[in-house]
Amino acid sequence: MTVSRNLAESWHRALVPISMATIAMLQLAMSSGAAQATGLQAGQHAYEASDYAKAAQLLFAAAEAEPRNAEILLLLTKTHLEMQQFDAAVKSAEKAVALEPKSSAYHEWLGRAYGEKADHSSFISALSFAKKTRKEFQQAVELDEKNFAARQALIEFDCAAPAMAGGGEDKAQPEIAQTAALDAAEGHYAAGNCRRQKKDFAAADAEFNKALQAQLRAPERVFDIGDYAARRSEAAMVLAVTEAGEKIASSDPRGKYYRAVAWILTQRDAGEAQRLLREYLERAPIRNGYPRPAMAHYWLGQNFENQGNVKAARGEYETAVKLDPKNKMAQEALKNAKKG
Repeated sequence: MTVSRNLAESWHRALVPISMATIAMLQLAMSSGAAQATGLQAGQHAYEASDYAKAAQLLFAAAEAEPRNAEILLLLTKTHLEMQQFDAAVKSAEKAVALEPKSSAYHEWLGRAYGEKADHSSFISALSFAKKTRKEFQQAVELDEKNFAARQALIEFDCAAPAMAGGGEDKAQPEIAQTAALDAAEGHYAAGNCRRQKKDFAAADAEFNKALQAQLRAPERVFDIGDYAARRSEAAMVLAVTEAGEKIASSDPRGKYYRAVAWILTQRDAGEAQRLLREYLERAPIRNGYPRPAMAHYWLGQNFENQGNVKAARGEYETAVKLDPKNKMAQEALKNAKKG
């Protein structure tokens, strides 16, 4: 009995330091994990605030601390795209795909990075990157047939890109049919987007209206229709976008932006339109898929013109052109305002 007790006490003395060491290691690991999570969360917060330089800095540090975390690399890819750092975006996305080769979303974003690189490359290089773009979108769809963002990207590519780059409407039509079989609203959006690429605007209008009537559920695509309709001054469609957007994403600032545009196009409630656009400028992120501040100032100018206040309109157009010197709508509006 004594021998057994002594033996048990010996084991206990031996195990105590091991347990304490194990606990210390676990605490260190948990602390490290928390720091990594904090790095990713901080990067996400900076990204959401449109502070992309800070987001990139934080995400680089997080990626160094946890090099096999593909989620960090995906957000870093998105950050680089917002900063128009296309080589860096490609590099981050390629690393993410290498870590998670079965992820549909990672292939989709690698395709987007390749696509931007293609758009900003010389002809020969652009062809190579364009083919890579399509390959990644196709892979994303094969991995997840209900990744509609990837499906729409693939269809848009095939409708817009020439055969030498791997595109072609002959490829897009069966893809549109497959999309429609999975989701009617997404199918109508796809068909409308394809007609838009071909500048068949009457057909695009019809399909986009059907997509909204079929209750398209993706905010990005609903508000993309809003951008299309606003640029074509189609007030009824803009208003339909507003109503659809408020149902599926009531807190999204784009809903208020497009409601303001609808009021301006119909020359209704100028004061409310101005308030909504000012609120959009304060709240909305500066991000792909969101109307840029220059466009908000352009519509403010239109609103002032509707009221006969040419001086205030000219000031808004000048701000729009200063923010985006390539904005043709603002350039033309400013030119006309100066004549008045």
